[in-house]
Amino acid sequence: MNLFSRAAITAAMLAATLTVSAVNDGLEVLPLGATNTMVRITDPSKFLILPIEESMPDSKIDVLVNGNIAATFYARLANNSVDYTVPFDLTPYTSKGSVLLNIMTETDRASSREAGDFICWDEMKLADNFDTTNTEKYRPAYHHTPLYGWMNDPNGMFYKDGLWHLYFQYNPYGSKWQNMTWGHSTSPDLVHWTQQPNAIEPNGLGSVFSGSSVVDHNNTAGFGKDAVIAIYTSAGASQVQSLAHSSDNGETFTIYPGNPIITTTREARDPNMFWNEETGKWNLVLASALDHEDLIFSSDNLKEWTLESRFGQGYGAQDGVWECPDLIKLTVRDAKKNQPKEKWVLIVNINPGGPFGGSATQYFVGDFDGHKFTCDTPADVTRWLDFGKDHYATVSWSNAPEGRNAVIAWMSNWEYANEVPTKQFRSANSLPRDLDLFHGPDGGLYVGVTPAKETESLRGDKKSYESTTVGENEVTFKLPKENDGVCEIDLGYNLKGADKLEITLSNEKGEKVEMTYNTADRTFSMNRNESGLVNFSRHFPATTVAPMLTEKNDGTLRLFIDRCSIEAFDGEGRFAMTNLVFPTTPYTTMTVKAEGGKAKVTGLDIYSIK
Repeated sequence: MNLFSRAAITAAMLAATLTVSAVNDGLEVLPLGATNTMVRITDPSKFLILPIEESMPDSKIDVLVNGNIAATFYARLANNSVDYTVPFDLTPYTSKGSVLLNIMTETDRASSREAGDFICWDEMKLADNFDTTNTEKYRPAYHHTPLYGWMNDPNGMFYKDGLWHLYFQYNPYGSKWQNMTWGHSTSPDLVHWTQQPNAIEPNGLGSVFSGSSVVDHNNTAGFGKDAVIAIYTSAGASQVQSLAHSSDNGETFTIYPGNPIITTTREARDPNMFWNEETGKWNLVLASALDHEDLIFSSDNLKEWTLESRFGQGYGAQDGVWECPDLIKLTVRDAKKNQPKEKWVLIVNINPGGPFGGSATQYFVGDFDGHKFTCDTPADVTRWLDFGKDHYATVSWSNAPEGRNAVIAWMSNWEYANEVPTKQFRSANSLPRDLDLFHGPDGGLYVGVTPAKETESLRGDKKSYESTTVGENEVTFKLPKENDGVCEIDLGYNLKGADKLEITLSNEKGEKVEMTYNTADRTFSMNRNESGLVNFSRHFPATTVAPMLTEKNDGTLRLFIDRCSIEAFDGEGRFAMTNLVFPTTPYTTMTVKAEGGKAKVTGLDIYSIK
């Protein structure tokens, strides 16, 4: 099932689900040399369809209107064969005058004649529409993805007037990282997403990297009551922080003429801001990426910021750059008398340096007085928000209803994100999750991670099984066949009496994912070494391990299986584990067995996805 409501994409965006009605004329190709070609638009249509070959280097494309550069972007134009096509929207330019593309291509071609033989010049077309019908085997059925192109960090998220707004790092001109733009999708329920026109695009200060958005209820910035304010990193020759504001609920943004509003002498990015009720000021956390620390600022008006303090040097994981910070206050679910009911949590994403290689999300629990964050744990303690390989750039929605701390992540890993076996699009988001705090067996506070309650609306038919004892002989359960086997599995267990409980998802080709509860070291693990397609990267095969963070022997495991992912959650939110998988055919069977004694499956519900 494709959960995008394509009909809601506005005329400023491409017309989804319609077939390309391309014409072969209207373009004049002018080969000028081994590295330079010009393309004149002589009969303008809405879109120029660009043929892409991913193994090619980026071509720099300057869009000239009446001889002046109006825009610049990069695309891997096809030389030998076409992997897929992407649209370039001509309407903002053809309405202003004559349009000429000046294209610089890295090549070792020796003459203009050879450069003119590139297949892209024959396959480049004009069209009134662009077809976004899914062509990908591994496009998720119920996770957010872009209709086409590359996506990485979620950013700028806010809730307003019944809509959840999700912005994301986006390349509209290919399925590898480039042209960083704020893509935009909206949802009434965190489950069904509609892609909107791009929100913020590169300008003279550089590409648009990650940032955050807030609803300025009190008009502190002077752009109007309830204006949406975005602050993001402009990444050009240096990284500086810029502001944009919106009076139409985040559909379009006006770039602030006083940019940049924050500058630093060191590389810094991904500003995340929030209103601090305790101090009556705005706070902002900025990742000083190479220094492995976060800079904490305060402001009265969102435009002028004062550096208050720094946190991070020597704390937690330090092997990679620090990115995408978030500072939020969470409720302690099991607080006893004389214990704090709330604590501050600083989320810090790191790449590389994750527990199983590549990128991951760590966090710190402590106190924050509006000026300085103080961590409760020793500097050498590292705590992970998710124990899979594919959960990065986790950030929260601002202005969320009911006091919720809802977050979402990028479901991939920088070790292989550009190489996963999709082409029409690359990358999805994790399921949205709610966060709180709980006490672990050691008395320390840990972040609890629970799938957002809205995910229950996805449930279709349910197959339930009663309690059964399992030993060394496997007990087999069939998984739904509809929607390529996507499903939710809720498995109750009691480990008492067994050394291990093993849960395996498999298909008829012998591809499998093995999950194990180990009672000796109180861990849960997931092995995807034989899960399907794994050889596109040497970093992909992996076994990931999470601490159970409970002394109880009974509990519930929740599994969310989509076409290219498995998300595992402890039923009480004591751990989460997110891993990509690419089975050549869907998993059709789940087997359960125990080692070193007998265990119990105390109940099992398997839900198909609507």
